[in-house]
Order: sequence, then C-alpha cells, then structure tokens
Amino acid sequence: MSPQDVMTSRFAVSPLIETMHALWLLCGGQEAGVHREWVVRHRPAYERLRAELPALTALVALFRRGEYNADFIAPPPSGVGVSFEEELAVMRATPLAQARDEIARNLRGGPPPAPHLRAVLDRPDIVELLAEVLSAAWTRIVAPDWPRFRAILEGDVVHRAGRLAAYGWAAALEGLSSRVRWRADDGDGHLAVRMKGPGHDERHRLGGRGLLFVPSVLGPGVGAYLEDAWPYALVYQARGIAAPAAPRGGPARLIGATRAAILLRLPATTTQLAALLDMSVGGIGDHVAALREAGLITGTRVGRSVLYHRTPLGDALAEGSAAVSP
Repeated sequence: MSPQDVMTSRFAVSPLIETMHALWLLCGGQEAGVHREWVVRHRPAYERLRAELPALTALVALFRRGEYNADFIAPPPSGVGVSFEEELAVMRATPLAQARDEIARNLRGGPPPAPHLRAVLDRPDIVELLAEVLSAAWTRIVAPDWPRFRAILEGDVVHRAGRLAAYGWAAALEGLSSRVRWRADDGDGHLAVRMKGPGHDERHRLGGRGLLFVPSVLGPGVGAYLEDAWPYALVYQARGIAAPAAPRGGPARLIGATRAAILLRLPATTTQLAALLDMSVGGIGDHVAALREAGLITGTRVGRSVLYHRTPLGDALAEGSAAVSP
C-alpha cells in the first residue's frame, strides 16, 4: 500500500454481502457460533424459500470456504449508505459472459454440482435468477434485522475511523482479526492477510486505488475481493457481534442495567442504540441525557445525528461493567 493507497482506503457497509452471509449460515456452509439462535429462528423461512426458488440451492452450491467464490453475486459496496436495492442493481448489471466465467472459476477444483443444479447455473438468465433469490432472502430474512445489523456495522466503522484519524492504520486495524497485520515500511506499507494454507502466497499492489474495508455481522471471518473488475476489498467481522448482556451487579447498580448496556455499545447514535437494545429512540434519549449529566458520555454532531462516546470516567465504569457481565 503506497501513501496514495493509504489516503484513498475507506470503510463501507453492504446489506447485499450481509444477505449472502445469511444464506451461508442458514445452508450450513459455516458454523453458526454466536449466531446459533438467529439461525434457528430463521431456518424455517430459509427452507420455505428453498422450496419456492430452486435457484437458491444452485446458489449455495457455489459457496466454498477458503476458495474462490463468484464475486458478481455480492460485489463490493461503494460506501456506507448504499441501499440493498442499489447494490442489487449493480449485481443485476453483470454481463452474462462475466457471470459464466466467475461461476466456472468458482466450481473449478471442487466436486461438480448435481446435473439439475448445473442446468440452473448454465441458464442464460442465471444473473436474474440469483438476483431474485437474493432479493427474496433480503426481504424475508435479513431486512427485519437490518436496523440492528446496521447499527453494529456503523458502530464498527465509527470506532475504526476514529482510531485511524487519531493513531493511524495500525491502531485502526487492531483487533480486526488475528489473521490481519499492518506492517509499515519505508514509504509504503503492507497489509498481511492470512487466508489460506502454505503454498497460496499472493501479492497484490493496489495501484493508488486504496482498499475497501467492509465489516460484517454474519460473515465467517476474513474474506477478500482481489479481482481487477472490482474495487479491492477486505471483509471482516464487526465489533460488538456478541456484545455482553446487560450486567446485573457491580457498577451497574450505580447507573442501572440499561445505562450500563448503553455504555458498553458506544460509540453510537441514539437511533443505533435504539436498534441495538430494542428500545424507543425517546427512551434511549432519556438514558443518554442522564449519562451526559453524570459526565460519563459526551456527544459530537456528525451531520444530522449526534454520535456519543464515553468519557474517561465512562471508560472506567464500562470496563467494570464488562468485568461483571454474565
């Protein structure tokens, strides 16, 4: 990464990538882990969708862990505020030749799909078929949970962007993944990402385009887009996926479980906190006002919203709350 790459790298949020990751979880392509309850709750909707849209089975046949997966299915997003519909329009615009090439590469080296699935993947309208699957999965499975997911993702972006501005890339990427390391060199830097076993070493130059960092709630870990047809992007698990439950003792007795839970989820706006804690914006606002009066948090206006951060005193109390949470 040249100095130009460092300057042009940015963060983005993708509802389409989150929808693809939801299907990975629901089809059993990755371990549910902390999302086990979510998978159990949504598996019936997934099975109904699979019965209605045969192309869904063809889509999940393309999911391969640790190997290349067709990029056109969920292209890298262009920014933080892009809607699912805008992303799906980009996916729908994929030329058939490109889709066929990526599907062929996706299947290379793996077990061949069943003949009826291969017939679906070979159809001339395969891009539209897969777009219909993703649209239905978004509407029925992901969209109801998107306010909470978006709050987590935007919170991750705010946290890392703040550390980037204050301390640089090494601090911004701290805790992103044990498989990601920033290495500063003379003039340039390297982002080392461990994704495969020995014998799969690759080096890529960004050429001044920078790198897109995309947090995910449901994703399995670290993934990358390294094709010239797309912006180079790194997908990683967002902070706060398994946020601690509201503590029941210790410092929480001083301010209440809800206010302690708010402290643990900052930085965030009142709208994001309402989504994360399943409360009304007005109810959150009352707690936020009390926390500000107590000197535990402070707010900074960002556009039309106010982003709340912990003060040093709030940090100390939050650390105590985390220590006693179940």
